[in-house]
Amino acid sequence: MSDIIRRDPRAEWIARNRLHPLHAAMQPAQHSWMGPNGIIRKNLHGVGFIGPNGIKRIDRSGAQQGGTSKRSAAVEVQLPLHQVPAPAFYISVVPDMVGGRLSSHDRDLLGLAHQLAGKDGAVLAVVFGDHKESAFATAGVDRLLVLDGEAFSGYAPEQRVQGLRAVDNQFNPRHWLLPDSRTGGGELGRRFAAALGERPATRVWQVKDEACIGRAGAGLQDLARPVARLILAAVECAEPVSETRHEALPVELSTGVARSLSRIEDLGAVAVDPAAIPMAEAEFIFSGGNGVKDWALFHQTAAALGATEGASRVAVDDGFMARDRQVGASGTWVTARVYVAVGISGAIQHLQGIGACDKVVAINLDPGCDMIKRADLSVIGESAEILQALIAAVEAYRNDAKRDAA
Repeated sequence: MSDIIRRDPRAEWIARNRLHPLHAAMQPAQHSWMGPNGIIRKNLHGVGFIGPNGIKRIDRSGAQQGGTSKRSAAVEVQLPLHQVPAPAFYISVVPDMVGGRLSSHDRDLLGLAHQLAGKDGAVLAVVFGDHKESAFATAGVDRLLVLDGEAFSGYAPEQRVQGLRAVDNQFNPRHWLLPDSRTGGGELGRRFAAALGERPATRVWQVKDEACIGRAGAGLQDLARPVARLILAAVECAEPVSETRHEALPVELSTGVARSLSRIEDLGAVAVDPAAIPMAEAEFIFSGGNGVKDWALFHQTAAALGATEGASRVAVDDGFMARDRQVGASGTWVTARVYVAVGISGAIQHLQGIGACDKVVAINLDPGCDMIKRADLSVIGESAEILQALIAAVEAYRNDAKRDAA
C-alpha cells in the first residue's frame, strides 16, 4: 500500500463551489468557536481534541489528516440521484463506444440529451454488442438497452439499422442523437435517417432556442435550422453530465430484431503498424523518458504490447526518439485509453499533454514524483526489470491463448 497522500481535485472543487448541492457536506468540521459570553468553546468529540489531562483523542478510522493515518482523508463524493420513474418521452442516444467504453464525444452527446430531456424525459442509451463500460450512471444514462448477439458484432450497419428501427417502434423517442464521427456514428446516423425518412441535422455543435446550429461551408459558417428528430452532433456539443448520477435501468425490446441479409461482408480488423498511428489518435501509448536506460528493451516491450511509442521532451532532445513522438504541451496532446509512462518524472507540460487520457500507468523509481501522483496505477522499481517481467507475462498469456484455441 502506498504511503503517498493523494489529493481529490473534484472534492476540492466542490468545497469551493457554493452552488454545488454537496458544498455543505464538503466543508471541514468546526473544532472551536466563540461562545455568546466570549469564551472559546471546543468540540470534545472532534478528532485530535486534547483534553485537560493532556491526552489526545485517538482516531482509529483512518480519516484524520496529518495524524498517524497513512491514508488521506479522501471524501467519497456521492452525487444526488436523478430518477425518472415514468418518463413522458425518451431521448435516444447511440454512442460509438470505441473500445467498449464511452468516449468524450459520447459523454458530450449524453449531456446534450439531458438538455433536450429536461425534467420529464429520460435518456435512453442504445449500445451494440459487449461493452466494458461501468460508468453509465455517472455519464447520464437513465435507461440502458443493450443489443447484443452475433448479428450486431463487427461491421454490420444494416443489421444495426434494423435494431434501431425496432427501438423506434417500441419507445418512439422524441429525438435520436448520434455522434457525427468517423468511428461509425456518422455513417450509422445517415443510414438510419434514410430508413426513417427523416432529414438529419448534421455537424451540430449547439442546440439553443429550439434551433440546431451546425457547421457548414467547410466549417467556416453556421447553419441554423429547427430542432430535428435525428441529430448528428459534433464534439463538444454540450457539457457532459457531472452534477448528478442516474439509474441506468436496463430495458429490453418486447420483440426480437429480424435478421437482415447483409450485403456487406466483414473481413475483420486490418492489422495496423502501431508506429504508423498518429499520436493524437493512438489508443494505447507506451512512452519513455529520462529514466529509460535500455532503449532496445523499451522498443521490444512496446512491440510485444502492440502499443504506439511516445516519449518525453528529454528523451526526444537526447535523440532517443523522433520529434513527432514527443508527448506534452510542447509536443502532441494525446487522448489514449491507456498511457504507460516509463521513467517519466512528470513535468507540468507533459502532464498537460496527457490530461485527457483515461488510464495512466507509471513505472518509476521515485515514489514521490508527479507522474506517480497522476497515475491510476503505479509500479515502483527498476524499469529494465519491470519491462522484462512484462514481456514474459505477455508471452505467457499468448501461449496460453494459443493452447486453449488448439
